[in-house]
Amino acid sequence: MSADTPRRIVLLRHAKAEWSETSDHERPLAERGRRDAPVAGRWLAGTGIVPDLTLCSTSLRTRETWKLAVHELPQRPRTVYEERIYEASLGELIALLNETPDDVSDLMLIGHNPGVHALADALSGEAEADLLPRMNRSGFPTSALAVVAFNGSWKAVEHGVGRLIAYWTPQG
Repeated sequence: MSADTPRRIVLLRHAKAEWSETSDHERPLAERGRRDAPVAGRWLAGTGIVPDLTLCSTSLRTRETWKLAVHELPQRPRTVYEERIYEASLGELIALLNETPDDVSDLMLIGHNPGVHALADALSGEAEADLLPRMNRSGFPTSALAVVAFNGSWKAVEHGVGRLIAYWTPQG
């Protein structure tokens, strides 16, 4: 694939989790999260985007979100459970994207706020219609999805490189 190859990054915040006595990393999904995750998967399937690779945080709530969402896709992408996503800063998430092999056109990252929202905002130098202000007003709630398109190599992913082409939340 050449340096001007069109690529998409799908960012999914985990579904709603329970507050429990367990460690933050091991918090399971709440009932609402178990309802919203498949709906997010159906929305993604409806876009026609099937990621070549999914990077998913190792936390229980992100793994459960992915398990419920992926069943709605026409095919299961290769999935890597990546512990560096949990509590990652914006810079750490961009560095992780920079490691993506260039044979990947569509990448999905499933993680946590504030990192996922910060990443979607930082990468979106442009946006279609009112997507960027709408995303920033919403605060990127649980189960929200953003799709950022860009041309080039994963090694070139940096602030402002992309265009926010879709944003969805379970609340509409």
